[in-house]
Amino acid sequence: MAAPGVTVFVCVSCRDGEDADLRPGALLLEALRMRLDERNLDIAVEPVECLAVCKRPATVAFAGAGKWTYVIGDLEGAHLDELIDSAQSFAAAGNGIVAWKDRPACFKKGVVSRTPPVP
Repeated sequence: MAAPGVTVFVCVSCRDGEDADLRPGALLLEALRMRLDERNLDIAVEPVECLAVCKRPATVAFAGAGKWTYVIGDLEGAHLDELIDSAQSFAAAGNGIVAWKDRPACFKKGVVSRTPPVP
């Protein structure tokens, strides 16, 4: 069963600025799934075609029912464990808002937006 309270959406359509054939999000998606398996964690991870943050690949969104949604950019494979820790913190937060002091570096530096939950 997946960790309740979070789905990590990974944009797989952004292109690398130097190599138009390279899709950083697709690489992140694959690496994230492998790391979750290695750590024996069951967090829902879904690919999406576009999060409209093309200038900051790789980009993810943390979403959950009744929670604020975060969009986080400028991610790469080196951030995998921080990304997983961020998703777990998001899942543990009742409303999805993770205190600044409790955010790993990639979460602090990469936030693109925070969107309120649908009423």
